[in-house]
Amino acid sequence: MIRVLIADDEPLIRAGITMILTSAADIEVVAEAANGREALEKARSYSVDVALVDIRMPLMDGLTVLAELKRCAPSVRALILTTFGDRENVLRALRQGGAGFVLKDSAPAELIAAVRAVAAGDAFLSPVAARYAAESLAATASATDREARARRLIATLNERERQVLALLGEGLSNADAGQRIHMSEATVKTYVSRILTKLECENRVQAALLARDADPRS
Repeated sequence: MIRVLIADDEPLIRAGITMILTSAADIEVVAEAANGREALEKARSYSVDVALVDIRMPLMDGLTVLAELKRCAPSVRALILTTFGDRENVLRALRQGGAGFVLKDSAPAELIAAVRAVAAGDAFLSPVAARYAAESLAATASATDREARARRLIATLNERERQVLALLGEGLSNADAGQRIHMSEATVKTYVSRILTKLECENRVQAALLARDADPRS
């Protein structure tokens, strides 16, 4: 059972997300929080697997919560709730190690898929959030600079690691990637960890975007 915390200052949003998630047999909403400070307290108290964290909250914003979770509850995977227009915050959350990004008005099936992916150790980007991330990253450096850096880092990978990276770029989970290349899920996970270290990335999303930078035609 995936144990979930929902942190959002709007009661109706929390209620709607709870209704969606509890419709899935493998997901349980164990706690809710109306502000960032309460989110941290409950994440530590309720043995949470996944925390859905709104970026804009009182007392402590979602990005601060994300940073604090990494420090005091590293086993909790953070799924960031965004709204249409949060381009700059998506990039900040990505750099701070958010495991996934989903819009508040996402389809129920997408929200459930996001929670499952993040709980499994994979990353999840809603299509709009992925575009925001790509646009924001493009604004931080010229395309030529980003491509050169990406190719330099990817050159440090061996052939098998590049194969796994390509599957990350397709958005595959560890399990799906393993089936594609006839490798156990645990072995894929080991490769992913090694790839992130070599590519100087904090999470799978960063690695996938870096792979895209290395091949701008993709």
